[in-house]
Amino acid sequence: MNRELDKQVALVTGSTTGIGRETARLLAAAGAEVVVSGRDAERGAETVAAIEADGGQARFVAADLADLASVRRLADAVGEVDVLVNNAGIFPFAPTADQELEPYERLFDVNVRAPFFLTAALAPRMVAKGGGSIVNISTVVTAIGLPGAAVYSATKAALESLTRTWAAEFGGGGVRVNAVAPGPTLTDTVLATTADVARQQAEASLLGRVAEPGEIAEAVLFLASSRAAYVTGVTLMVDGGLAIA
Repeated sequence: MNRELDKQVALVTGSTTGIGRETARLLAAAGAEVVVSGRDAERGAETVAAIEADGGQARFVAADLADLASVRRLADAVGEVDVLVNNAGIFPFAPTADQELEPYERLFDVNVRAPFFLTAALAPRMVAKGGGSIVNISTVVTAIGLPGAAVYSATKAALESLTRTWAAEFGGGGVRVNAVAPGPTLTDTVLATTADVARQQAEASLLGRVAEPGEIAEAVLFLASSRAAYVTGVTLMVDGGLAIA
């Protein structure tokens, strides 16, 4: 692979499994030193070991993004980065009338508050060193509407709005901010929780199948790299055509 991120440092949140893990591996293969982050130290060590086995560089920093103090410790621990991938997210489904307050607040804490304050800490450091790239992971659900996903969809719509705002705020300092909106993707979490929904969405998509996590990671790498040097403030749909089906 072309080492297009050589000598760059990349932080990928929620990168011990699924899309985050594949993104971390792909960025490392492209030459980045990757900071793997998540709550599970054992899975973090496994991800780092997999990256190193492929010849890449990585380290693990534990963080619980539902805890704002932990978010701030993560920002302090990584220092300066060239690439930030706000990937970590949770999606417990509930009909609007049945939504309880605690999971509602936790969804916003992890999916909105955490990337907000990580970006607030790290983007100015990117500006100070001449630029960087931020990629936020959203979802196709913001574009299609999905029963039971009202709060999840709202958090990701907020993240897409922040993507555009941050692109405007930090663009003058050389920082590009974009988002990737995956469609149904074959991750362990999806298989364990919403496999039926993913299969239904896949059947409704133009390509008629679910995505592999690595296919989403390829889109993240593109936006993080110099190949997307004139791209900012956009949400890239990687959904097999589901949003327009």
